[in-house]
Amino acid sequence: MVAPTIQPSLPRVSPWALSSFWFGSAFHWLLLLLILMPADIERLVGSAHKGTYLGLLSGLGAVVALVLPPLVGSYSDRVGKRITFIRWGVAANVAGLLVMGFGLRAGFNVYLLGFLLVQFGNNFATAPYSALIPEYVAPAQRGRYSGVMGLLQLSGQLLGGVVGALVGTAVVPRELAFVLVAVVLGLSALVTILRVPEPPRQELPADTAPRLGWLQLFAQNAFFWVFVTRALFSLGQYSVQPFLQYYLHDVIGRFRLFGLNLGNAVTASSVMLLAIIVGGVASTLLAGQLSDRLGRKPVIFFAGSVMAAAAILLLFGPPFGGVLLLALVFGLGFGAFTSVDWALGSDAMPSRRSFGRDMGIWHVAFVAPQLAQTPQGRLLDWGNALQPNLGYTLVFGIAAAFFLLGVVLVQRVKNLK
Repeated sequence: MVAPTIQPSLPRVSPWALSSFWFGSAFHWLLLLLILMPADIERLVGSAHKGTYLGLLSGLGAVVALVLPPLVGSYSDRVGKRITFIRWGVAANVAGLLVMGFGLRAGFNVYLLGFLLVQFGNNFATAPYSALIPEYVAPAQRGRYSGVMGLLQLSGQLLGGVVGALVGTAVVPRELAFVLVAVVLGLSALVTILRVPEPPRQELPADTAPRLGWLQLFAQNAFFWVFVTRALFSLGQYSVQPFLQYYLHDVIGRFRLFGLNLGNAVTASSVMLLAIIVGGVASTLLAGQLSDRLGRKPVIFFAGSVMAAAAILLLFGPPFGGVLLLALVFGLGFGAFTSVDWALGSDAMPSRRSFGRDMGIWHVAFVAPQLAQTPQGRLLDWGNALQPNLGYTLVFGIAAAFFLLGVVLVQRVKNLK
């Protein structure tokens, strides 16, 4: 007897409802990783070891993100549930945020415990959630849906940047920022939970492609090279992103814009992130729809080339206005990549019988590169100790190399435009 699996003909769901959870998750990670955690870690361990400890914390969280999604995704395939996992994962995520927000005075270990709970909850929800796009959306519409998801992701990051600029002020005290992250994440997840039904469990046709073993999955050309390409883009992103606040403080130093002094690197990093996101929003929907017509690869070529060029030019330490211009250019590439990311991953799925597991494994290509923050943080501190700002030259140069390598290797994806 064939085990019950998920029925191929499913009701149409709104791309906005489907992508709502990604809005809250994007707001959550931007504010947490780029604004709140760098400042908290420096407060806990001091300036001399900030890069090492921030990299360590992020690396430990990435271990959870590496192991959990494929396991949870595989189990969600077996029981035929997706939304239930999102519900419980978000609850754990919110609990972890509150531990981080109100446990800073208890020391680094409590802060770490809260962050690991955040990682556990978010990844518990993400693997089953990732399966919803290939499950519900026909291949010819995946670029459009992926574009909407990219737009909401960048909009969530935009809101995170605005809130981040106010963190530490009387408007948004630090503890309130953690509460806001929990509220936005919870409400956006609620839209997806209420508006996207659980896929009904029924038998798949006998001629449906079989579920592949892990080795067989990576032997499949499209999946392997899409996985590698996504990992390289993520390596580039995570080689630079966590250290932007430190880069602005140590390399740029002065933060004047149109005659206004922004005061400190925390505020300046929020403004820089806003510039990246504005550029991303400008390219996201257009690139997603173009990818349905022209193919995914041309969009990836554009995205990687632009992001690499911007990372290299930042090494020259331009005035803060120039930094913002480069951030805007980087955002154009980042938005273009974001717009096709989910569509490219969905196109590479080999079997309907294992969407949850396979998208969970694909998600590892996004989160596993967070492990690079640990050696990159040590490289940053080591290089800067040898020579002022040498660490930033090494880290940003490596990021550019990752982006360019992703552009080259995406050409190896067969049977996908």
